Amino acid sequence: MSADAITSGRAVLGIELGSTRIKACLIGDDPATVIASGSHEWENQLVDGVWTYALDDVWAGLQAAYADLVADVRRRFDVTPTGFAAIGISAMMHGYLAFDADDELLVPFRTWRNTSTGDAATELTGLFGVNIPLRWSIAHLHQAVRDAEPHVPEIASVNTLAGYVHFALTGRRVLGIGDASGMFPIDPASPDYDADFLARYDRLAALHVPLRDLLPEVLVAGQPAGELTAAGAALLDPTGTLQPGALFCPPEGDAGTGMVATNAVAPRTGNVSAGTSIFAMVVLERPLQHVHHELDVVTTPSGDPVAMVHCNNGASELAAWAGMFHRFAEAAGLAVDIDATYEVLFTEALDGAADAGGLLAYNHLAGEPIAGLTEGRPLFVRTPDSRLTLANTMRAHLYGVFGTLSLGMQVLAEEGVKLDRMSAHGGMFRTAGVAQRFLAAALDAPVEVAESAAEGGAWGVAVLAAFAASGGGDLDAYLRDRVFASTESRTVEPGVDDVAGYAAYLDRYRAGLAVERAAVTAL
Repeated sequence: MSADAITSGRAVLGIELGSTRIKACLIGDDPATVIASGSHEWENQLVDGVWTYALDDVWAGLQAAYADLVADVRRRFDVTPTGFAAIGISAMMHGYLAFDADDELLVPFRTWRNTSTGDAATELTGLFGVNIPLRWSIAHLHQAVRDAEPHVPEIASVNTLAGYVHFALTGRRVLGIGDASGMFPIDPASPDYDADFLARYDRLAALHVPLRDLLPEVLVAGQPAGELTAAGAALLDPTGTLQPGALFCPPEGDAGTGMVATNAVAPRTGNVSAGTSIFAMVVLERPLQHVHHELDVVTTPSGDPVAMVHCNNGASELAAWAGMFHRFAEAAGLAVDIDATYEVLFTEALDGAADAGGLLAYNHLAGEPIAGLTEGRPLFVRTPDSRLTLANTMRAHLYGVFGTLSLGMQVLAEEGVKLDRMSAHGGMFRTAGVAQRFLAAALDAPVEVAESAAEGGAWGVAVLAAFAASGGGDLDAYLRDRVFASTESRTVEPGVDDVAGYAAYLDRYRAGLAVERAAVTAL
């Protein structure tokens, strides 16, 4: 059945450019089932003080991930795909890609991880009366305007990474509303960029063209967003096997595809995505009552308002510690693969003290606006009377992944936002019942992890592409009835001791941020 879907061109392709991995995912007639996948590892670079990816690496990575998927298809089904019913592109949200009239990049890609836009973000927050985070595209653009960067008068278009890749493959400069909502504030009633805010910005900045002319067209989930061109097919598959013509859904950000992958697009649902960054998305029933720098309002792929708590630092520091223990096992002559290393360390954390024995772990490799940090300094801190054990160490590092997120989620709780269900996805949830249990304690709320959670955003955007190919409609109903109707999940309730222990840890964590700030100054 899967082989027939592939050879007949009914299969659907999703590709997501994440912070450390580009993943390609293929689904067939059943959108709930992944039939093949491929991936490519990559890393951002700190160049002249800017976190960036080279555009050559974007295309080399996309081609490698697609080739890996094709190889997986051949291994599984002994066929080679030549075309798809639909394709979806997703990538890290926010950041700044500015192009001239010839579609040449004017300055290196500035990713969401950069925190050099503080003055612009503060000015725009005051101008609009809504929080504009440092990572948003408009903050990057306005900082360039404030700094009188020489490329500004040459800008003909600004885009996100997903929008840029989509444009190269289809020739259409469009963006899914979820990704667009991280470029510039959205008016959900439109649904489009907020017209009043656009006018305010034009009066403030007096650019060479209206801001609206620089931004991609906004589309919602289910709308057709172009077709794969011959040039696009050659970009994705230099072998010439892939043929043009596949329908594209609107390109989306990783936050939106994470919501789809966890079936969290309806009001009072939310999800936590843990990777290089960690963020929570909560679909709102009503507008937030106040402006908070810890919260920004984006949208679902259908355009419904979402409160987002975004932290620049997620599981990377945890991965570095796991890598160190993995190397110790290798040096000791033990044949343990990295997944087994994670499982051993995560399971050991369950035996740690509920408050991590007085240990503290800060995962700040980059600046962290919610914590008031302009730069990152990963720290592992203890007092002389704390209990340094492997179990406590690993629990502290797992707690540390959720530390800054908890600060933002407490602000959301003070707003009176209610949740019926919180889902989680990301690689750190693969070891059953460990990170999920600690996240439940951090949120003091039940946390659900579906069996499909490890598939992530590449699968989520493949589902969005299948939704567009089906003619669109009600995305929540499509997910509920077509995708998640038979999906199994496991829900963990917060334990009383874990909640109390995490609360004690968070009190120390908040106080210890003074150590973090001192480290930024001293080191």
